[in-house]
Amino acid sequence: MIRKVRLCFILLLSVLFLTGCWDKKELTDIAFVAAIGVDKAEDDKYLGTFQIINPGNVAGGLQGGSGQESSTVTVYEITGNNMVDISRRAANEISRVLFYSHANLVVLGEELVKEEGIDGILDSLDRDDRFRDTSKVVIARGGTASELMKITTPIDKIPANKVIKTLQFSEQQWGEQWPVRIRDILNATTSTGKEPIIPSFSVYGDRKVGKSMNNLHNTLPDAIVRTNGLGLIKNGKLIGWLEDEKARGAAWSMNKIHSSNVAIDWEETEEAISFQVVREKTKVEFAFDGGQIVARLNIHTQGDLKEVNIPVNIEDRHIRNQIEKKVEGKIKSMIRSSIEEAQTYQTDIFGFGEKIYQSYPKKWRKIEKEWQNQYFPEMKVEVKVDAMISGTGLRGNSYRYIER
Repeated sequence: MIRKVRLCFILLLSVLFLTGCWDKKELTDIAFVAAIGVDKAEDDKYLGTFQIINPGNVAGGLQGGSGQESSTVTVYEITGNNMVDISRRAANEISRVLFYSHANLVVLGEELVKEEGIDGILDSLDRDDRFRDTSKVVIARGGTASELMKITTPIDKIPANKVIKTLQFSEQQWGEQWPVRIRDILNATTSTGKEPIIPSFSVYGDRKVGKSMNNLHNTLPDAIVRTNGLGLIKNGKLIGWLEDEKARGAAWSMNKIHSSNVAIDWEETEEAISFQVVREKTKVEFAFDGGQIVARLNIHTQGDLKEVNIPVNIEDRHIRNQIEKKVEGKIKSMIRSSIEEAQTYQTDIFGFGEKIYQSYPKKWRKIEKEWQNQYFPEMKVEVKVDAMISGTGLRGNSYRYIER
């Protein structure tokens, strides 16, 4: 009897493992979304752009079955009242179910971010369990997300991948841009004493040709997509930009430099020596002098001399010290200009307020409400940089010095 009961129990338990795939979908019924774009449309509506992968064209190159060139992606534009509405309305044009697991990029139009803000868009994406909060976010500067997403790219078959890889390599090699995820923006928006910052891309060249396969025919493309500064966000809306050295200054301040190049002048020669950063560490401390808040940034960096275009003895310790001092001055200038620009816009993208909250919670409670508009803009900044030359590449002195 006991054996029969056990057998029945095992049979009943096994039923739990015999569930069918009631919600399975065939690959032929799925549209793989590579990127999503959102722009402001007329009548208070949104324009959603979906960059959908054509799997056969990606796997087989650019040649279609007829021998003619075929695009690796197809772009659809859907107008709706919100992101959920747009996603549902897509069924009227797209014959497959949208699959977002490959959607690693969200492109926001500049006008949308300036006038409407990012809160509503990111909220809907964060709530949707089909969408990943690790997806990267960029602003289409000087244009629309739809336009940027239609530009064909010669090296990366999928245009969305070109944008993501450019952000990654810029972070690793230059330090002027870095990937920002939906999660990062939401954390900055909801945190105490910090505002988001979003990288931007622009289309350069003939935009009409850039949307066609003809853009891939020439060794020099007619249109390209390129990074174009960091967008400053306050209260969910775009209020300004950090560009060039100011953008790199933000990276130095936020300890986001992986590698970069610092070019310094020497006597009458501009950018005569290039210092390539191989290691960097930024530490931020605060002091309170009466009613004045002082932020002290201490930066330690090491690097190699990668280019010396002047006849100077770099093996001389005195000369090396001079070079290091000039590098320190250049880095300090970038950091100061970046922070001063953010103070002008009254938006703490660096998270200084967040650090004060973590280290001095009692003091923070007294200044929290007026941090962005009063205390941060008036905050005194002291920057100390310690640069050290750790190598000179495959040679010591420049051939210019040896010849002399």
